[in-house]
Amino acid sequence: MLLNVTIWMYFLALQLRCCAADLCNWTGSGFAAGVDSRIVLQVRLRCTEGSVRWVYPGQALRVVLEPNLSSARRATVCIKPSPSFRGASVFIERAGELELLLTDGWRTEQVFCFPADGAHSPALYLQASPQRYWSRRTIGFRYELLSNRSAAPNLDHSGLQTSCRPCNDKELLMAVCSSDFVVRGYIKNVSHDSERQTSLVEVSAVRVYWQRSGVFEQLENAGSPQSGSSWRGQIHTLLRCHVKPGDGEFLFTGSEHFGEAWLGCAPRYKDFLSVYQTARAARQNSCDFPSE
Repeated sequence: MLLNVTIWMYFLALQLRCCAADLCNWTGSGFAAGVDSRIVLQVRLRCTEGSVRWVYPGQALRVVLEPNLSSARRATVCIKPSPSFRGASVFIERAGELELLLTDGWRTEQVFCFPADGAHSPALYLQASPQRYWSRRTIGFRYELLSNRSAAPNLDHSGLQTSCRPCNDKELLMAVCSSDFVVRGYIKNVSHDSERQTSLVEVSAVRVYWQRSGVFEQLENAGSPQSGSSWRGQIHTLLRCHVKPGDGEFLFTGSEHFGEAWLGCAPRYKDFLSVYQTARAARQNSCDFPSE
């Protein structure tokens, strides 16, 4: 549960100093504010994903996320701290208050999410520990802004979560059009991580229809993707979904977050073909899919 920290009057008393940044990422030094502890560095980022690296962190840093979007309002913000993120706290700025999002003691692989509601752009406030001002270290995190209509999994403050419920026909037809990756292949192995409460599905792919990044890699000296299992990749899902190795060919869809693939709809390929061909005959398919 978030802790409400009412330090807004103190925050207003501080002087904001803006820092230069590119559209998506920022790297800067705490020394930019000098030795004046009243100065808060302020950064404005214009992308839906990117990174922040604060070297020699000083008093505080305010990061405002203002993506250049004319539509598709972003409803959720997720951040993933870097392994070196120590000695600082992160707050969410909301309606005159700062709410504590995370502090020391989290696992480095954790993802933290919060709704980006309200009239103002979402903003994060980083406060370095006074005992470690301007020490030789780096505080960093990656961020993503997600929309309710995206192919993202359900999210909460503890990290990324996915639904274990099988997709219905409508959801399946939409998934092949809007997912970050669509891959046809076989389950090679499934391993489980009880600490993270996740499972990892190793996939041997026959064909990669599309992917947003390089989650699935083509093997060296492999032939055509259609001629055999020439791609390899890993897909994450929740441990409570009880994923097990299964025979047969599947169509894997899902979303990519912070360089990881998360499972969405995953029907057997022959079942998907039946659904798609029926929808296409009735002109109810959401998009054209190369089913030959």
